[in-house]
Amino acid sequence: MRIWGADGALQIDENAFTIRVALSTLVTFALGANKGSQDFSVPGVGPGNGTAFVIPNGAYASSQLQFETEMLDGVVRVYNHTRTYAASFTSSGTMRLIVMRWS
Repeated sequence: MRIWGADGALQIDENAFTIRVALSTLVTFALGANKGSQDFSVPGVGPGNGTAFVIPNGAYASSQLQFETEMLDGVVRVYNHTRTYAASFTSSGTMRLIVMRWS
């Protein structure tokens, strides 16, 4: 991929950075579980060089809301609730966690 700026100068090309999948795993929270989180070790990846997200592992059921991810130094934390919203409900089910390291 190549991206040019408004001035026509090349800003990013295939030699400017790389993105690699550092972790891909399934995350499961049980139906009716209390608000909680799970930690996954990803050495060398942190908020400054990584991104974590979850995607559904099949069709959503009524109890399945989106899990939330948090990128820490060497650890990705996945929550079954919205951590910044005290009145949030919990989610259950299984989703795929993907962590990408970029440089």
